[in-house]
Amino acid sequence: MTAQIHEKLIIDGKAYTMAFCPPLPPDSSEIVEVESSIVRKDVKDQKLPRTIFSTACWRGYIGTWEIKDKKLYLNEIVGRYRKLGNQPLFADWFSGVLRIPSGKIIQHVHMGFGSVFEKELHIKIEKGIAIKQREIDNSSKDIDKHKLSHSNMPGNENRFEGDDM
Repeated sequence: MTAQIHEKLIIDGKAYTMAFCPPLPPDSSEIVEVESSIVRKDVKDQKLPRTIFSTACWRGYIGTWEIKDKKLYLNEIVGRYRKLGNQPLFADWFSGVLRIPSGKIIQHVHMGFGSVFEKELHIKIEKGIAIKQREIDNSSKDIDKHKLSHSNMPGNENRFEGDDM
């Protein structure tokens, strides 16, 4: 599995990338799958990045998320899914930890979201509400690349150290 394209996250009006992909809501009438011929045309017309159809984007879409007033919202999806309407969708279906990297990559892992950055902000979400956050400094950690690769196998790629914070 190739290293994956990060999702977008807006916090207090500032844009970040998120080394994580929260799941889309199950059985939502507000999210629709787009016919692949339309997505391919959007890529060809340069309305979407080519990476949407690459091994760097197994999910086939890129989401833009936002934390506003301690609530997580899905603002937009591009690629094989679209969000209907212009209103942000409150992510009350999601509980887990968002991982926002910063600084240089100190260990590249060519699999999932496993690359390690100098620093990470972990934000714990419970049913769409941000309840806790902490910054992790990886700059002086001993990194086990084999362990990172193994923990980013399909099915585990959205689990990080700090999930239980």
